[in-house]
Amino acid sequence: MKSTSRLLATVKSERFLTPGNPTGLTGLLTHPAPRSQLLYLYSSTLDKLSKIPEYSVYRQSAEAITKQRLNVIQNTKPPGYEEWVQRAKQKIHDNPNVFGKDTDPSRIFISASLTEESDSREIQWDGMKGPATLEGTRTEEERAQQSEIAKKAAKPPQIDVVQWENEPPLEASQIAEIEDTIGAGLIEEIILVAEGENSLVDTILESKSWEELSEKPPPGQWDYFSRDQHTPGTQEPPKGKN
Repeated sequence: MKSTSRLLATVKSERFLTPGNPTGLTGLLTHPAPRSQLLYLYSSTLDKLSKIPEYSVYRQSAEAITKQRLNVIQNTKPPGYEEWVQRAKQKIHDNPNVFGKDTDPSRIFISASLTEESDSREIQWDGMKGPATLEGTRTEEERAQQSEIAKKAAKPPQIDVVQWENEPPLEASQIAEIEDTIGAGLIEEIILVAEGENSLVDTILESKSWEELSEKPPPGQWDYFSRDQHTPGTQEPPKGKN
C-alpha cells in the first residue's frame, strides 16, 4: 500500500522526489528535506530524554526506538554528502561570530524564519501603556537627547548573514529503503511521529510523571484493571485424535 501510494503520486519513476508533490495520502505532501528534519527531531528528542531519570520506563523505550531510527537515518547518506560536509565545515570555520569557535559540525542545525512586513497602523493596541513623554517646548538638552534616541532607532542592528548551502537531497530509492527499514509508513509519516514524540517529551518533563504520586492510592484501587481478572485464561488447544 505504501509503495503504491507513492508510485501513484509521482506517476513516473524519478531519481529524486519533488518537494510539495502529493504522497498519495490526503493532506500529506512530499517533504523537501526529510533527512535533515529527522536528524534534528531525533537529536532534540534524545537531548530532552537525557533529563528524565534512567529508571523511567518511558525514557528507556522512547530512547531505544529513537536511537534505532536515528542510526538508520545517519547511515543513509545522499550523493555528494561528504563534499557538502567539507564545505559546511569551512563555512563554519569562516564565520566564528555566527557559529562559535568550538562548534561541532555534526551538531549544527540551521533554521530559517520568514517575517512578513506589517503596517503599524493595522496593529491593535494591547492595553499596555508606554513611557510618559513630555509636552510643550523642549530645552536644548532635551532636544539633544531626543536626537540621539532618534539616530539609534533609525540605525538597524548589525546582523551577520551567512549564505548556507542545504544538504543534498536523498534519492527516491534511498527514501524507499528508509521506509522499508523503519516500517512505519512513508517518511513523511515517520516525521509526524517524530514530531509528536518530541512534543510528548516536553509534556513528560513538565509533569514529572516518573515521580511517586503525592497521594498514595488506596489498596485494591487498580485491581479491577489487572491482567486476566475478568476474562478467562487461554484455553488449551483441542487434543487431536490418534
